[in-house]
Amino acid sequence: MRILIALGGNALLKRGEAMTAENQRRNIATACKAIARLEGKHQIIISHGNGPQVGLLALQAESYADKVAPYPFDVLGAESQGMIGYMLEQELRNHMPGRQIVCLLTQVEVDINDPAVKDPNKFIGPVYNEQQAKTLREEKGWIIKPDGKYYRRVVPSPQPQAIVEIETLRTLVSNGVVVIAGGGGGIPVTSHSSGSRGMEAVIDKDRCCSLMAQALDVDLLIIATDVSMVFTDYGTPESKAIRAANPHALLEMDFPAGSMWPKVQATSEFSINTGKSAVIGTLEDIVDMVDGYAGTLINKDVEGVIFQ
Repeated sequence: MRILIALGGNALLKRGEAMTAENQRRNIATACKAIARLEGKHQIIISHGNGPQVGLLALQAESYADKVAPYPFDVLGAESQGMIGYMLEQELRNHMPGRQIVCLLTQVEVDINDPAVKDPNKFIGPVYNEQQAKTLREEKGWIIKPDGKYYRRVVPSPQPQAIVEIETLRTLVSNGVVVIAGGGGGIPVTSHSSGSRGMEAVIDKDRCCSLMAQALDVDLLIIATDVSMVFTDYGTPESKAIRAANPHALLEMDFPAGSMWPKVQATSEFSINTGKSAVIGTLEDIVDMVDGYAGTLINKDVEGVIFQ
């Protein structure tokens, strides 16, 4: 079975955890050890988030703004793809010796007139408390929105239209290479008569993974996050875990706009367009998610919504 595993940014860097290389290496080693449990049984494609990492790069760039103009987000996205891809590739080789593994810098076309450009909603960077968020709004003019119990900076997140390197990806995958691609949702670019140009934005990783999974004829899309299932009213006494759901029924429900909603949209879109399954759950349950015993299953054959 061909499986695309999308690692959320919080699967690589825990919420509130210091964004050190050491912490990321440790979390990535844990992720790769879990993924390696599928070795020999399935064909694997990996993607990953980059919200905390690209946010850190942006902070570092701004700290030198009086000396050099900060790099735009497309360049920072490319930097984060290289950084995270390097660590993933190295740890995958450690846990899957003998396999051909490669990280591919991935560009994704977006529409410069996408309405999302005027309504930023993509979380990047570290989490802040309410007072820190207020200070940053006033001092830097950032747009900051609630993310669960915390606050984070948001930037524009246009919809992915096409993956520039898709034919290269098809060639690699068809030849049995374990590919790391589409990191952070891809590097946002727009097409012009003179060629392509980077765009000051961050593409949602989950929507890009859905697009990539469809283009690569993936059998199962897994979005690994820091919760075991999709929950209604998450963090409240009324919260309930969803065991399985029809994608159309799931899209009619309410979820937080900046966290679970993009995952619900991406998995539902994949299931509707392909007739295949998607799963949302925690990386620790990766084998059980593949076998259908863990996570939230999204499939057109499910009737309505089934709670745990």
